[in-house]
Amino acid sequence: MRIGTLVKLEYRHVKKDLESGLVPVHIHVEAEITKGKYHDFDTFLGREAVEYLKTYLETRRLGTHWMPPEAVRDDSPLIRDEHSREVRPLSEGSIHRLLHRLFARTGLIDLNGKKTRYEVRPHSIRKYFRTQLGSTSTMPTDYIEYLMGHTISTYNDIQMKGVDFLRNKYALAGLSIRQKEKADIYDFVEDVIRSKGYSIDAELLRRAIVKPHRTVYSPLGYEEERRNAIRNTFMEMLKKEFLKPNLEEQTMNRT
Repeated sequence: MRIGTLVKLEYRHVKKDLESGLVPVHIHVEAEITKGKYHDFDTFLGREAVEYLKTYLETRRLGTHWMPPEAVRDDSPLIRDEHSREVRPLSEGSIHRLLHRLFARTGLIDLNGKKTRYEVRPHSIRKYFRTQLGSTSTMPTDYIEYLMGHTISTYNDIQMKGVDFLRNKYALAGLSIRQKEKADIYDFVEDVIRSKGYSIDAELLRRAIVKPHRTVYSPLGYEEERRNAIRNTFMEMLKKEFLKPNLEEQTMNRT
């Protein structure tokens, strides 16, 4: 999404999926916070982004030496100004400057150069999103444009497909910044669990997010807890699936 929309997002936009452990996380963007205010649209955050969003939000809840602990509410800005004791959203200009510094640190731009335009700009990330989704065979162009909030002739047709349909499309695309690693057995088991209509143990996922003894939340810690949740849920699923036929057979024998 555009930075102007990003700075207007609130915690309520991600709360439902984030707290239930559902990935990709769905974000419904209202028309009022888009550039042209023409229409609303839906987009998603993949597993990679969700890991770091949870890290960031938990750090805010715990507080830092320059930022007091914050009770994140539904109307709290999704990205806040960390250098203000007052909870307020980060400005567009601040995000531009922050990204500019990060681009410089990675060597993507030359701060000493005299060019009037940078080789890489914040908008380049939006273009990366379109390019990467377009490189897969699972995501038609119109769907990509819809997820970016563009006005298209098939807007109503795509929106009527529903959030779950779009979520699956987005998940299949496998969008990522980090180099993709081979899927491990836990990813496979999680797919099996969800295909059977089960959901990952919400309480274990909650524990993965909230660790009282941690000062800064770790994505690696979350992954460990996620695997525990997958193991527990898989064992419960096996018990139910294997016991079900036996119970049905016993019932038939009694009758």
